[in-house]
Amino acid sequence: MSLKRTAIGIFIVLLSGLFVVSIAQEKSLAKLPGKGLKQHDFLYTGEWEYRKQVQTIYLIRDGKVKWTYDIPFKDSTGTMEELGDATMRPNGNVVFCTKVGAREVTPEKKTVWNVHAPKGTEIHAVQAIGNDKVMYVTNGVPAIGRVVNVKTGKTEREFTLPTGKKSAHLQFRRVRILDSGNILAAHLDSDMVAEYDIQGKTVWSFKGRGPWSASRLTNGNTLISNYHNTINEVDPNGKVVWQLNQSDIPEIKLFIIQAAERLPNGNTLFANWCGADVKDSKKWPGTVQLVEVTKDKKVVWALSEWDNPDLGPASSIQILDKKMLNKIKAYK
Repeated sequence: MSLKRTAIGIFIVLLSGLFVVSIAQEKSLAKLPGKGLKQHDFLYTGEWEYRKQVQTIYLIRDGKVKWTYDIPFKDSTGTMEELGDATMRPNGNVVFCTKVGAREVTPEKKTVWNVHAPKGTEIHAVQAIGNDKVMYVTNGVPAIGRVVNVKTGKTEREFTLPTGKKSAHLQFRRVRILDSGNILAAHLDSDMVAEYDIQGKTVWSFKGRGPWSASRLTNGNTLISNYHNTINEVDPNGKVVWQLNQSDIPEIKLFIIQAAERLPNGNTLFANWCGADVKDSKKWPGTVQLVEVTKDKKVVWALSEWDNPDLGPASSIQILDKKMLNKIKAYK
């Protein structure tokens, strides 16, 4: 009888401990700055969501999940797919890559464009251009970028990018065509961001460890996120004029910073991908997926959504325009 009472007592103590931990975590998450899912309307996805049989793109509007699109965790050959780069066009179509290919779907989830990566290659960078064109880069030797008119199926431009390693996986995660027509490429495998003109000549470059994404700002500077939890804003002369790292926001654990963008209000928003650094996926909940900071490095929004909805690890984030969303029935 005493053994039974002892066992019950131990069970109650353990249960109480779990309850206290749960309450503490809830209080911690409740203290995160910002309005949670209501802070912005946005398109979100993340790679390496191996806890589920599918990987998902989410559209969040007015604090709720309004639209989702799933792909299998593995394709028909058993190869793992990855959702790492996704953007919405002005017409509401979503363009994204899957590592094994790239695709465009309508708000009604109809596929209107699709491309497969040849064996031994991978596609991790894709850019929607207007309503009818797409640029994507096929990692490989050589790495090839193409601009395709999805309405005609015609390849309108093709270019080759230099690579540092033969392995396709770590060559590029973000490549973008600039308004000038030049190419801005984050060479993850070469520790460099470079801008190339139409002839393929290097017109600007910056050396820095493990660049994941790079975007050209309206002031002419370049915003660069990297594999080592740091964001740099670099001027045309290669000088770092603004930087964010772990020491600036010690209250939030930073991991691999994937997508990063500068918002119209001057704040910087980034995806804080925990997938590789936190080996035990059971410990993912409680980590922060998205962070928005001011120029003075004050955190004004931190998102940690791992339950109803469970958004999974963060790789890609795009803030959406309400006026555009209002025109699309599927997103209301």
